[in-house]
Amino acid sequence: MAKPPRSKMSRLARLGGLTSRVSGSYLGQRIKGVFQDEEGRAASLRKTHLENAERVVATMGSLKGAAMKVGQSLAQVVEGMDLPPEMASILSQLNDKAEPIPFALIKSAVEAELEGPLSENFLAFDEEPLGTASLAQAHAARLPDGTPVVVKVLHEGIEDSVGSDLTALKSLLLTSRMLKRDRAEVDAVFEEMHDRLAEELDYYKEAANLEEFHRSMAGIEGISIPKTHPKWCTGRVLTMDRLTGRPMGEFLKIATPEAKARAGNLLAESFHDMFYRQRALHADPHAGNYLFRADGGVGILDFGCVKRFDPYWTGQYARMASAIVEARKGDFFPIARNLDILGPGTPESEEVLWRLSQTVCYPLTLDSYRCGTAEDNIMMDVRRQVPGVLRHPNLRSPREIVFLHRALGGIYNMLRLLGHEMNYGAMFHRYTNHAIAVSEGRVEDFSPVA
Repeated sequence: MAKPPRSKMSRLARLGGLTSRVSGSYLGQRIKGVFQDEEGRAASLRKTHLENAERVVATMGSLKGAAMKVGQSLAQVVEGMDLPPEMASILSQLNDKAEPIPFALIKSAVEAELEGPLSENFLAFDEEPLGTASLAQAHAARLPDGTPVVVKVLHEGIEDSVGSDLTALKSLLLTSRMLKRDRAEVDAVFEEMHDRLAEELDYYKEAANLEEFHRSMAGIEGISIPKTHPKWCTGRVLTMDRLTGRPMGEFLKIATPEAKARAGNLLAESFHDMFYRQRALHADPHAGNYLFRADGGVGILDFGCVKRFDPYWTGQYARMASAIVEARKGDFFPIARNLDILGPGTPESEEVLWRLSQTVCYPLTLDSYRCGTAEDNIMMDVRRQVPGVLRHPNLRSPREIVFLHRALGGIYNMLRLLGHEMNYGAMFHRYTNHAIAVSEGRVEDFSPVA
């Protein structure tokens, strides 16, 4: 298998070639469309979208690293790009798995970082990796006292490609007009991606995140966060406790209804607690970053991507969300403007945003809601409304909500898999009331939620 190019120039050349091919294909399609009827133009555009999705997947997959990570984010927000549904299935081929790095290179990297032989730093170190992702590789090991740990090792040279890959991929989306959004909004979204990705490449930062969340989540019984082992941590090597549990797929096969219910309760509680109370959110919540115990307990992994929020902003967002749930239109629009979600526009655009907001918040208006049933049509309804949203450039996604809504979507998808049911509205109101009170100085910051 050919190795991905490492130099900035070679990676830019490959991404630049992709931009040219994608842009050229759309130009060719527009020219050809002049000579086609409406049905023929629609079929031709659909074919062009699908071919370009395959080109993007092939190129990003071969480049690995930052390109792969941005490609995964692209797959997660495909509904917001006004592209046909079939494109999502092609982009979903991008996952965070990669070809394993030979153990000799891992051994050399760990020994260089820890400044000593592997045999002196670890009682045992498995040569077979637990997993290899686009940014790092993880191995099971035991410390000299026998403590089971996971050692995560950053890929060599990965940080050198972050800025150039993000710039090239943004150029691709804008030049090809695949992403039909305002340039300033696209710039803000990519700045947010850059900041979060830069944090994922700093293992000192992730170690600090793990210690912070290990302490702050201690009040939620059933949630486990691995502790770090500082003596075996550097900027490129992260050593942490190895949590017990099963991946989501295995858990669903063996779990009792009671265990599934508890796991869902914990997922919902952890999201609300992180965002509304701690204002520090695990921003990469997909099933691969969670382990589930037989009793429904949940272990959360990978705290490289953490989004932090200002107390005033969080309070305003809580007020806005409460206005949606309580159907207070008059309170909703001023806050949406204040948060730069709604710019100057028409009454029609306000109605479009209001309908979308009501769709997303619908489960919070009921005494009980079950995710994942035939009646749970929220995602389908959102997809149907997105093309209408895109026709209004004054409806925006400011950088603060990019990873917040990504995290919310990830938690919701897991709740769907669990078929989880609860009074989500009651939990929502407890936490939003707390966030509002903190922002107004009526409740001590980081205090328990009543």
